[in-house]
Amino acid sequence: MKLESMSFFSLASRKMEWLTARQKVVAENVANADTPGYKARDVAPFENMLTSTTSGTHVARTAAGHIASTDPVAPGLEVVEDEAAWTSTSIDGNSVVLEQQAIQATEISENYRLAASLYRKGYELVTLAVTGIR
Repeated sequence: MKLESMSFFSLASRKMEWLTARQKVVAENVANADTPGYKARDVAPFENMLTSTTSGTHVARTAAGHIASTDPVAPGLEVVEDEAAWTSTSIDGNSVVLEQQAIQATEISENYRLAASLYRKGYELVTLAVTGIR
């Protein structure tokens, strides 16, 4: 039996995919913190991923100097300008605030750890139900 076929495990897996994609975008924001005109980005909300049917979205390069991303972020995800970005913009038009990116990276890490823990506990519960041995 594949655990991903069970809705709980499927949801936990998709949440971890979303968090991974979000961490990747935060890393790209940090990498482009000194790029003139770069706007901080984020991944569309998790709810969009649950309702989306697209097969994959690529991170767009908005200027030749930006770091290129060759793999899709994740199926059903859209990278958008970060609406929650702090309103400070540097003189060169860059809207990345490293402190905000550090806070986001920490939140993402904590949420990923929680989703992984729930996935593991679900696996332990299924194992206990099937075998009776913990």
